[in-house]
Amino acid sequence: MNLGFLVRLRAALSGGALRIGKSPNMRYLPRLRYRDGTIEIGDRLFTRCGVVLDAQSGMIEIGNDVSVNDYSILLGHGGVRIGDNTRIAAHVVIVSFEHSYEDPTILIRDQPIKKGRVVIGKDVWIGAGAKVLAGSNIADGCVIGANSVIKGATEPFGVYVGSPARLVKRRALPDMTGRDQ
Repeated sequence: MNLGFLVRLRAALSGGALRIGKSPNMRYLPRLRYRDGTIEIGDRLFTRCGVVLDAQSGMIEIGNDVSVNDYSILLGHGGVRIGDNTRIAAHVVIVSFEHSYEDPTILIRDQPIKKGRVVIGKDVWIGAGAKVLAGSNIADGCVIGANSVIKGATEPFGVYVGSPARLVKRRALPDMTGRDQ
């Protein structure tokens, strides 16, 4: 049974903090937390089991035709934006804030957090177990390898792997001239 209609009903009753586009495919109802923040979802979001979208005090914006697979977590305290046609594999964590720890005389839990917006472009594939940290900007067309850790900016159509992730190759760009090669 597709539970997308329940999510859309919940969105309609939320007073605008949750907006969901047309035809969501959420067979396993994701955990949506938006009490102090906002979640905006485009058309045809596909989610699998155990997905958590937690806006916290920020905003999560998801484009059209995005898939978020099993047990992936998005934390939007500093803001998260995901472009159209992006694929997020299982066990991916996207977090848009980090804890301060500079003052050793204060418990880490009592130090302020640092927000850092995460922007993920269009047509991106993030492999299983990858971590995308605060302030990251993944450019259009990138592939992020399984278990990679992204911190900072990537180049369009790059393939990134490792911890920390590094560029290992570029995807072939299409011939835009209309000539056969």
